[in-house]
Amino acid sequence: MPRQLPADCLSEIFDYLENDKITLYSCLLVNRLWCEIAVRILWKDVFCSSTPCPRVVLSLLSPIIACLPNESKDLLYKNGIFFKTSTWKPPLFNYASYCKILSINKIDQMIQNAFLQNLNSDKELILQEILKVLMSQISSLKSLDYSKCPMNVKLINFPGAKDCLMNLTELSCCSTDKYSELSPICHNIQSLTVEFGDFISNGLKDLISLQHNLKNVTLIYSYISLLNRTSGMEIITSSLSNFSLTLTRLKIIEYCIPLSFISCFINLQELILSYEYDDGLNDFDQLQYIKFPRLKVLKFLYMIPKVDMLIKFLEINGKNLDELYTGEYDRSLNLAIAEFCSNLKILFVMFINVGLDTLGIILKSCQYLESINIWCNYIDKKRFLEVLAKNTPKNFSELKIYYIFDQIHPDELEEFFINWKIHMPRRSLSLVIIKSICLEVNVETMKLIEKYVEMKLIKFRIKIYDEKED
Repeated sequence: MPRQLPADCLSEIFDYLENDKITLYSCLLVNRLWCEIAVRILWKDVFCSSTPCPRVVLSLLSPIIACLPNESKDLLYKNGIFFKTSTWKPPLFNYASYCKILSINKIDQMIQNAFLQNLNSDKELILQEILKVLMSQISSLKSLDYSKCPMNVKLINFPGAKDCLMNLTELSCCSTDKYSELSPICHNIQSLTVEFGDFISNGLKDLISLQHNLKNVTLIYSYISLLNRTSGMEIITSSLSNFSLTLTRLKIIEYCIPLSFISCFINLQELILSYEYDDGLNDFDQLQYIKFPRLKVLKFLYMIPKVDMLIKFLEINGKNLDELYTGEYDRSLNLAIAEFCSNLKILFVMFINVGLDTLGIILKSCQYLESINIWCNYIDKKRFLEVLAKNTPKNFSELKIYYIFDQIHPDELEEFFINWKIHMPRRSLSLVIIKSICLEVNVETMKLIEKYVEMKLIKFRIKIYDEKED
């Protein structure tokens, strides 16, 4: 009889399958031990899914409802909220205790999708009782999305909440919420996302200031009135300046905050700026001469600063960059990338037909380049692929093509595959097509891709374009 792998070995193996839900579901059926380990991983972030299917959602909520104490069940029953009798049966596992990542808004949506289309007045009661049981059963929650909270939830009032939230490391919240309840117990937050509303509470300032090791901050603009904008800036910049040594990742989305405050984060490794209008980058001149010795990732998701400022910044910091993302074409900028960013591994940069010669210059200069991202819409695809195939660095292994409005013709793509095989005969290419949800890759192109996948020349996958992606 074959020996069973120890539980700790199986657990480590299954951890690698965290994003492969289909395989994990299959593991549930092998035996009791496999089921116990797989179910813990499956339920780690079960409340972060956003499926609208009532049947699927109800199958996820039912085990939690079954975990409710009798007083909660009686309360729901007295308020006219009835469930199938099977929902009340004791579950095989204490599913609630396995949850490590919670989104209050997602749980609220799941309740709505499952069985409350016409019982909106009782939705908050169900949410309250579910959160109550989660707080009492989860020994240590790791991530909490508190933003867009549908009700005035005071988690700390639930039994067991203090122990549950004490080791929280990730928090998403709104600037308008009151966080005085979290400040006394949550001091280990490392990743913080704040969506700004029409004012910024002092409770948020206190919560930020009391953290021990804040590393990752995302600031998202929602709405801030002109009256409160200045005071909001002061609250955030003064609070975050306490983490000048520990902060390693900063992302700012449309938030009108003086960029000069970024200069204090001398250990910054990743900087992402997302502005649809360039006025948010007007004061980038305050950063162009600042040296960030550990900066590895620099992304401008929409607009870029004035080109001369960005070039000066790259002259000082470009040598350390592993990843660079710029969403606009400028010939002088592309030449600066080739000159100052020779150690890049990942590059997203715009090209136009008259500037494709700069692609060859970049490829020859950036010999460590492993991945390049292109938009199909703005260039002669055939020529781009010819230049890429003939100048490919030896470490290059990934091509991401954005199909938003237009596609590459199959003949152009096949010619690239043939050139790749000639120049890189021993290396397979990872081809990723990132497309809009309404645009399908044409049949001829898919047949061609499948042909070369079978030949093991390429690996292939499709992603849906998400404007919120980093």
